[in-house]
Amino acid sequence: MTFLPFLSPARLLALLVVTVLGSALPAPHARAQGDEQPSLLAQYGDWNAYAGMSGGRKVCFALAQPSSSQTNPPNRPRDPIYLFVSTRPAENVRNEVSVIIGYPLKPGSEVAAEVGTVKFTLQTQNDNAWLKNPAEEPRLVDAMRKGADIVIKGVSGRGTQTTDRFALKGLAQALDRVAQECR
Repeated sequence: MTFLPFLSPARLLALLVVTVLGSALPAPHARAQGDEQPSLLAQYGDWNAYAGMSGGRKVCFALAQPSSSQTNPPNRPRDPIYLFVSTRPAENVRNEVSVIIGYPLKPGSEVAAEVGTVKFTLQTQNDNAWLKNPAEEPRLVDAMRKGADIVIKGVSGRGTQTTDRFALKGLAQALDRVAQECR
């Protein structure tokens, strides 16, 4: 990505998500020329479909928040948590799954994602995680389309263990809408 090269693709999308949800971006991350606030395309069950511009390039994504979250030790504060599936046609990226976990992850740690009995490993950076092996993306998205929920487990830099459950109701329709919008 050319407009904020010091940020990972997941972090760039996270900034768009923050903008969509109404929070002001801090001054150092002000939107780049050619960016626009993403627009809600539709809501499907627990998922929302969005489209916008980032660095002059179209970005579409499906977004959900967890239906339940647990921390161990309990009641640890966290920023908002989001799971999203993004499409960036100009970069030939389709259905990239990533999560904003709501706290800085333990450096060098991995995050576990489970859809039913199917398990995946996510790599981490700061408060973001995405598939360690991008070749598994179609298998994960297929499992998510067919599953009832996805469970994400991670460990914060302070050692807090978290488990977030995201309902997958409406995901298939949101992904279809994203694919239609971002061809």
